[in-house]
Amino acid sequence: MSQAELTAVPVSRAPRRALWSFGILRSELATTFRRWRTLSLLGVLAAVPVLIGIAVRIETGDGARGGPGGGGGPAFLSQVTNNGLFLVFAALSATLPVFLPMAVGVIAGDSVAGEASGGTLRYLLVAPAGRTRLLLAKYASVLVFCLVATLVVAASALAAGALLFPVGDVTTISGTRIGFGEGLVRAGLIAVAVAVSLTGFAALGLFVSTLTDSGIAAMAATVGVLITVQILDAMPQLDAVHPYLFPHYWLSFTDLLRDPVYGDEVARNLGLQALYAAVFGSAAWARFTTKDITV
Repeated sequence: MSQAELTAVPVSRAPRRALWSFGILRSELATTFRRWRTLSLLGVLAAVPVLIGIAVRIETGDGARGGPGGGGGPAFLSQVTNNGLFLVFAALSATLPVFLPMAVGVIAGDSVAGEASGGTLRYLLVAPAGRTRLLLAKYASVLVFCLVATLVVAASALAAGALLFPVGDVTTISGTRIGFGEGLVRAGLIAVAVAVSLTGFAALGLFVSTLTDSGIAAMAATVGVLITVQILDAMPQLDAVHPYLFPHYWLSFTDLLRDPVYGDEVARNLGLQALYAAVFGSAAWARFTTKDITV
C-alpha cells in the first residue's frame, strides 16, 4: 500500500458521549418514584392540606367566617372559610418551612449515598453513562420531585378547599378582587415558585449525599442543616446574614398574590437559589467525580 493510500485511511475515533441522556433521567425517575419512601412522603404531603381544611371547618362549624385579621396560623388561613382557594396558599405556607424541605432533604440526601450503601452505585458507574451525567440525572430527578411534591400539596388543598368551603373570586393582598380563573393561575404560579425555592436546598442535599456512603447519615445531615439554618434565620441578632440563608425568601411567593404583582423579593429568592445550586452543585460534582467508590 502506497504512502498516499495510507494517509487516506480514516482513523476511527471513540464516539463522544453526550453530556445528557433522557434514558438516564427516566431510569432515575422510575427508581425514585417507585420507592415506598417516596410514595409515603407524597402521601403525608397530600394529607396535610386535608387536615388543615378539616381543622378550619371544625373550628368554624358554628358559622363564624374568617376575615383578613382574624385568628393566627399560617398566612391566608383566616381567609379559607371565605374562599376554599385560599387553602392552597395556606397549605403551601404551612408546608414550605418544614414538610416540603424535609421531604426534599430525604430524597436528595439518599440520592447518591443510598446507592452507595445499597451497593448499587458501583454497578451504575460501570455503565457507560459517566459520573457527570449520572450526577446530573440524579439532581434532575430531585428537582422533579420538588415540583411533584409541591403540586401534590396544591392539588390536595384545592380539592379539599372546594369540598369544604365555597369558592369564587379572590381578594388579593392589595385588596382588589380577581376572578376565580385568574386566582387559579396565580395558585399555579405560586406552586411553581415554591418548587423553585427548593432547588438550592436540593443541591445542598445532593452535595451532602456525596460525602458519605450511608443513606441514613446523609438524610439526617441534610435535615439537620435545614433545621440549623432555619434557627439561624429566626435569630434577630443575625439580621446581617439572613439575606444569604437559603430559606430567607421562601415565603416571598405571597407577593404573587398582590395586584399588581410585586416581584422584587421573588427575584431575590430566585437569584439566591441559583447561587446555592451553582455552588453546591459544583461542589457535589467535584466530590463525586473524584470519589473512590469502594462499595
